[in-house]
Amino acid sequence: MTKRYWNITFEEMMEAGVHFGHDTRKWNPRMAPFISAKRKGIHITNLTRTARFLSEVCDLVFDAASIGKQFLIVGTKKKAAYSVRRAAIRARCHYVNKKWLGGMLTNWYTTETRLRKFRDLRTEQKTGKLNSLPKRDAAMFKRQLSHLETYLGGIKYMTGLPDIVIILDQQEEYTALQECITLGIPTICLIDTNCDPDLADISIPANDDAIASIRLILNKLVFAICEGRSSYIRNF
Repeated sequence: MTKRYWNITFEEMMEAGVHFGHDTRKWNPRMAPFISAKRKGIHITNLTRTARFLSEVCDLVFDAASIGKQFLIVGTKKKAAYSVRRAAIRARCHYVNKKWLGGMLTNWYTTETRLRKFRDLRTEQKTGKLNSLPKRDAAMFKRQLSHLETYLGGIKYMTGLPDIVIILDQQEEYTALQECITLGIPTICLIDTNCDPDLADISIPANDDAIASIRLILNKLVFAICEGRSSYIRNF
């Protein structure tokens, strides 16, 4: 892996609150190596380690993107949903930002069937078939399409299992993480002080609650992926 310089500063991490962990009573002892202090009953994440891990992950996603690997970004917290969608679209990644449907990856056959149905409905909508339907049928059509757009809109162009899954909250997205573990799909996971750092393949210790922290980490990863994608295109 070629080492590159990614502009990750302590000032921006501090400003985004990346260092703030959870209440000291709600910690996972396995996170001890990533914690530097306690302050007013809250664990403080060691930003030196965060910067190192984040830099290494940026190297990894750059290299993966530069050979055409496909990413799936998972972050379903309401306050992070917009940032996840925006980041994923910018980096041309698939994403899930509303709700993880159980079996989305482990029962891929069913997911593929739903995606085909979704694509068919979109095609029918674009060709104007909706206009020729009775009112009641048209309303049902719209509801079905809206439901599919909400939960599958971010993966509508996904034709197979992703190569790498980026998870923005280990606790919130535990089902997604378990599916990746079952299938052997490499995972990159944001881990707060209440998480288990041994579950994901690569972990980034950081505040997974503050939107500023999530957005900062996402922006770094997306920048690296975009750079990698540009390299991939140039090599063709």
